[in-house]
Amino acid sequence: MVNSLYIHIPFCMKKCIYCDFLSVPYDKAVAMDYINAVVKELEFRRESAGVLKTAYIGGGTPTTIPTLPLIRLLRTIRDMVGITPDAELTIEANPGTVTGEMISALSESGINRLSMGIQSFNDNELKLLGRIHDFSEALKSIAAARHAGITNLSIDLIYGIPGQTLQSWTKTVSTAMKISPEHISAYELTPEKNTPLHELISTGKLEKPDEETILGMYSHAMDRFGEAGYSHYEISNFSKPGFQCRHNLNYWNRGQYLGIGAGAHSFIGDKRIRNTGDILEYMALVSQGNLPEEEVLEISRVDAVKESIFLGLRKKEGLDIREFREHLDIDLMKISDRLIREGLLISDSTHLALTQKGIVISNTVITELFTLLGLG
Repeated sequence: MVNSLYIHIPFCMKKCIYCDFLSVPYDKAVAMDYINAVVKELEFRRESAGVLKTAYIGGGTPTTIPTLPLIRLLRTIRDMVGITPDAELTIEANPGTVTGEMISALSESGINRLSMGIQSFNDNELKLLGRIHDFSEALKSIAAARHAGITNLSIDLIYGIPGQTLQSWTKTVSTAMKISPEHISAYELTPEKNTPLHELISTGKLEKPDEETILGMYSHAMDRFGEAGYSHYEISNFSKPGFQCRHNLNYWNRGQYLGIGAGAHSFIGDKRIRNTGDILEYMALVSQGNLPEEEVLEISRVDAVKESIFLGLRKKEGLDIREFREHLDIDLMKISDRLIREGLLISDSTHLALTQKGIVISNTVITELFTLLGLG
């Protein structure tokens, strides 16, 4: 049975210029109908789920939804599926969309982890990205979360923003350290196709910092977070002891999960399932008693190997050498010998992992490993 649940809430107050996630402007009537559809889809799929060890409500910005419908959703999950006493229950939020009262109510309903989309503590960078909050509002939202009793706070930060300097990034990192969240995700800004950011960069209206500066930003984050006692447990993620994101670790370990909502993905058995990303179609299909699946893929052995490598190397601990040898008949040590000698991978008696040198060019290392395995 599946013990991890993801629910996608696709509404935002405003879409940021870099965002390629499924999100639409918040409309109260549509949002209430959507929550009803999510509850109904969960009912359809309840037999796929066991008692939950993790649940993650993401988006979009879930906290654009009023408090009472969110509480109803949480109660439905608990009543319909069940949640272990020590489960990790996360909701994403953006500054400007939460109050202390909302967070307290969600906490009383079971939420014990809050993931806050800060992105930067620099007002100019926030404005360029299209965020609806500023530095002051970010601090107020974080203070409200703490006042409401949230003891597992995660913040997202972005580096490589056009106009961002190593100095401004250093200030953002320093501010994060003063706040001292339990978890930090630090992502390099990627100009995805079909986003305004990609258009602005491709036409020369904006320019990202050069590669050397971006690597310097990443290195500074790794060093500073490490000095502050954070474990760099995944390429973009850092946590205080005991605060790794268990829900995301399940993804990186190729654990199974159930995805509910428009555009949500599930991994059940040997199948990866993707729901339709059309919100109106999603609601219509569910209201008619149909599963809103747009794609169902059988995972082949080759797919499984590639996923295991791609996801496993994201983690600091890396790949389990014995598991690859015993279950997949692959000698990782022999295949990886050159990459180890080049200082891109490191191994002990049990695991193969990226070095710090390898982390900064992880996609290149993974592609090369695929080639050495004959996976192309």
